[in-house]
Amino acid sequence: MKIDRLIGIITILLQKDKVTAPELARRFEVSRRTINRDIEDICKAGIPIVTTQGNGGGISISDSYKIDKTLFTHDELQAVFSGLQGIDSVSGTSYLRKMTEKLSGKNSSIEADDIIMIDLASHYQNPLKEKIELIKTAIQNNQHISFLYYYKKGETLRHIEPYRLVFRWSSWYVFGYCLDRKDYRLFKLNRLWNITLSHDRFVPREIPPHKLRFDDYFSTDTVHLKALFPESEKYRLIEEYGIDCCRITDSGELLLEQDFASYDNMREWIFSFGDKVTILEPRKLYEDRRKQAQNILKNTNPPNIQKKEGT
Repeated sequence: MKIDRLIGIITILLQKDKVTAPELARRFEVSRRTINRDIEDICKAGIPIVTTQGNGGGISISDSYKIDKTLFTHDELQAVFSGLQGIDSVSGTSYLRKMTEKLSGKNSSIEADDIIMIDLASHYQNPLKEKIELIKTAIQNNQHISFLYYYKKGETLRHIEPYRLVFRWSSWYVFGYCLDRKDYRLFKLNRLWNITLSHDRFVPREIPPHKLRFDDYFSTDTVHLKALFPESEKYRLIEEYGIDCCRITDSGELLLEQDFASYDNMREWIFSFGDKVTILEPRKLYEDRRKQAQNILKNTNPPNIQKKEGT
């Protein structure tokens, strides 16, 4: 139907800076002449369309176009604004202000409320903003980036083609094709320093769909934990795994059974409880904790510092 095609064209133009008529014709399986008539109808509807000829030309919506805010409900607008507030917290550009200007007419104004506040920044807010802005520039311009990356085995210099910025489980990551490992990787921004933006441009790869399933980068063979906690730690268990994550034993302790995607993550989490946990499973974790206790005991004795002569 023509109305469906017109809506589709408008949606594409809102998502892309510029698109060509042949591209639209292929997308909707119609002739170029039909697309030209559709563009005329969209202009008649009051949406300003700009067409440019020659190399790099195409069809776009005028930058001055204001979207009618009556297209959105109040709750929809506030959801958009809350999301933009979160992006602004790690961006050098105020997207909330720009969107407000686009949605506001000459004689009216709209504002975000304070019901939902989102802050995607971290303790390293300024370095994080700089990293995100630099990586965004590299992604938009198809430029390689190099950086020093710190991980469990030490540190390494990596060179990648960046494709996505990902916020996952309270942390930011850059997703790209690693030229050193010849595969797609996720790199945590807080472990990534000394970013260098290359002047070389790359031709974007066609990313296999399964490589964009980011769950696969965080999950490996699961490790089952079974442990007992005193009542005083209930708030932490609920915060991490929900109200029904544990049950009260006959002795009044809290029994938690939980699968972890990584043994190392489970180990760090359990050790953060100090003496407020009794490990039942796995046996390896129990042995690691016993060794840790022995090492701590060795380090509690003050070093044998010999006094200098004459003191």
